[in-house]
Amino acid sequence: MAETVQFDLVSPERRLASYAATEVQLPGVAGDMTAMEGHEPTITSLRPGILRVVAADGTKAFVVTGGFAEIGQKSVSVLAEMAIPMADLTAAKLDELMANAVPGQDRDVADKTAADFQAIRAAAGL
Repeated sequence: MAETVQFDLVSPERRLASYAATEVQLPGVAGDMTAMEGHEPTITSLRPGILRVVAADGTKAFVVTGGFAEIGQKSVSVLAEMAIPMADLTAAKLDELMANAVPGQDRDVADKTAADFQAIRAAAGL
């Protein structure tokens, strides 16, 4: 049996998940990364993307608009700006998330953010 980490995902509105996971795939600003038991302690910023969690009962996916992740040898804690389960994502909700994420950013950052949201749209088939 694979070793597990305690995974917690919270947003300002609520706690979305808290359970044991074998791996957590994160959309980091410096690139995608996978955290597993024994990972070197790390704190990273998140970009808009899909966070995937592999657990005993299967893989769960969440859309995050940004935030931070604290990775330890036995835990992964994510504080997301906004997060919703992928199963609850609609085209209208994705448009709303994107509209709220882009204002006030310089052109390069806005273009990158828009590209991240287009990747989410493609992955979700919306």
